[in-house]
Amino acid sequence: MVVRLVLGLVITVVVFAVAGRRAFMLYSLARTGQPVEPGRTAGVGKRSEAVATEVLGQRKLLKWTVPGVAHFAVFWGFTILLATIVEGFGALFQRDFHIPIIGTQAWLGFLEDLFIVAVLCGLAIFAAIRLTESPEREGRRSRFYGSHLGPAWLVLFMIFNVMWTLLLYRGAQINTGNFPYARGAFASEAVARLLEPLGRTANDVLETVGLLLSLGVVLGFLVLVLYSKHLHIFLAPLNVAFSRRPRALGALLPVYSGGKEVDFEDPGEDDKIGRGVIEDFTWKGLLDFGTCTECGRCQSQCPAWNTGKPLSPKLLIMSLRDHAMAKAPYLLASSEDQRSALHKDVLAEAERSLVGPVGEGGVIDPDVLWSCVTCGACVEQCPVDIEHVDHIVDMRRYQVLIESQFPKEAHTLLRNLERSGDPWGRGAQARLEWTAGLPFEVRVLDDGQRLPDDVDYLLWVGCAGSLDENAKKTTRAVAELLNEAGVNFMVLGGAETCTGDAARRLGQELLFQELAKQNIETLDAAGVKRIVVTCAHCFNALGNEYRQLGGEYEVLHHTQLLSQLVAEKRLVPVHPVDAQVTYHDPCYLGRHNRVFTPPREILTGVPGIRLTEMPRNHEKSFCCGAGGARMWMEETLGTRINEARTDEAIGTGAELITAACPYCIVMLTDGTAVRKQQGKAPDELEVIDVSRVLLRSVRNPSGNGAG
Repeated sequence: MVVRLVLGLVITVVVFAVAGRRAFMLYSLARTGQPVEPGRTAGVGKRSEAVATEVLGQRKLLKWTVPGVAHFAVFWGFTILLATIVEGFGALFQRDFHIPIIGTQAWLGFLEDLFIVAVLCGLAIFAAIRLTESPEREGRRSRFYGSHLGPAWLVLFMIFNVMWTLLLYRGAQINTGNFPYARGAFASEAVARLLEPLGRTANDVLETVGLLLSLGVVLGFLVLVLYSKHLHIFLAPLNVAFSRRPRALGALLPVYSGGKEVDFEDPGEDDKIGRGVIEDFTWKGLLDFGTCTECGRCQSQCPAWNTGKPLSPKLLIMSLRDHAMAKAPYLLASSEDQRSALHKDVLAEAERSLVGPVGEGGVIDPDVLWSCVTCGACVEQCPVDIEHVDHIVDMRRYQVLIESQFPKEAHTLLRNLERSGDPWGRGAQARLEWTAGLPFEVRVLDDGQRLPDDVDYLLWVGCAGSLDENAKKTTRAVAELLNEAGVNFMVLGGAETCTGDAARRLGQELLFQELAKQNIETLDAAGVKRIVVTCAHCFNALGNEYRQLGGEYEVLHHTQLLSQLVAEKRLVPVHPVDAQVTYHDPCYLGRHNRVFTPPREILTGVPGIRLTEMPRNHEKSFCCGAGGARMWMEETLGTRINEARTDEAIGTGAELITAACPYCIVMLTDGTAVRKQQGKAPDELEVIDVSRVLLRSVRNPSGNGAG
């Protein structure tokens, strides 16, 4: 008894000393990060709810059923089995120790054994998944590609050791008469039956050996967790608690420095613009990096990675984490003398560029940074709420605004936005060309005019809706439908300028703010409160991001308004449109803003339409490839994202590929044209906006118009 008490306490003290030193280093490293933006720690109720649903309820993990159930079993197994650790430490002092009040009740013994078995089953599932999805077998298709596989297998082995040593100790304890549960612990009782023939003396020894092994493995696992990706066991609840609510999608965060938003009209001398070195990230950013589980869910959904590009959201976060850890001694050194005395490898790490060619010492290769389409699939899938898109855009901001380093194709985009207020450089005089040929006059708000009381909505046409030939058809269709439904609307005409979405996602925050403030001034001067838009990117910018600059408007996407008008019988689709149809969810309408139902309600309400979903739809929709300003940058790496998505649409057998965003229409139209040339798509296959399908059904098919 004395021997196991002494050994148990020595092991505990040593392990806690090692673990405590590591934990303090990690805490100190996190403190080197910048302050977070205001509100990040506010809203305790919502944050507690998030922890309850995402950590305790495993909500995101359970969306992937088999691995989700396995993780649920292991997570709750360790949670429930904390009781066995208490029992184990108690048994160091008193062989027949039990937890007060509940410690001898059969239900607790049963629950402990149930979760021991559940954890073992979960481990078997994890092992099978890792074998079947091995990177050696699947290559880039494996979501574990690039993950630290050795430590992952070691962790599974350690968890297995925790379980079998626990069963050994409990089984022997039953045979020595020191087990606190008279019945219920079915697995432990089964092990006891196997050990019983060894006799009392042997079981006495096995009880002590099993107890010390069990506690030793648990304590060793604690150290392993603090030195591996399984640090997420401790960090995940914190990361979820401090994550952006309700999700890190929709609006990008403004540029913050020192916890305050940077005023681009009068920036401070010490303001940091974007992230140029690892210590420029906030402590929440560093928490993100340390929380990554390397599960690869983000990687498996990333359109860039799935089309052969170098960007993997998982590998990006891992690279930032590994760089932060390697640079930690430099960051934590309190003086230049301490820094100069550091190992040469640490000093070399401190000299690395955050963004630069990896072969030349960069942490994140520029091709990785500029491959992102900001679709948000990574953020959507991450079970621990890592905010990949915010980090990518912050690094882009530094590259654009401080280093002036960005893809050469983007120069034309930015120049056109600066000079003409649209990506094509057409200017204000072209913004009403879309009205030509309409059977009614579109009311245009004059300069200085307030929106009349009889106007229901301002129709925000957008750059594409005004200037792109295909998108003009959508704008005309929406205008015709609103006119048909008796909805009074007006447009700004030449007074409208680009919302700045592409500039912001490219990293040119200053230009975004200039464009946004100009639009807000125009809208506020006109007394605009309700806006309907046809572009998912305009919808997101006006509805979410303009609020950061004081622009408060009720913004509806055209599919939301049209669905409402159909429900109210103000639009009645009566003419059949006999077609097999599929619908593509635009990222900035669906995943970013949760508008999934209205477009589908419109389509399914049209007589003759047969809607077939693509394999990836709703929040798992695959990007068209246009977001993140990629619309204006050539794809030179891997295969084209838009063609990959087009192939999915063609695979449904659709005669009409529909979407609800002009960016998506452009990209899918281009992809369809390529497949037609290759003989892989029928010539009659058409890509159109949902509104045009509705218009075909509402009006007489023999009439003229946009449909």
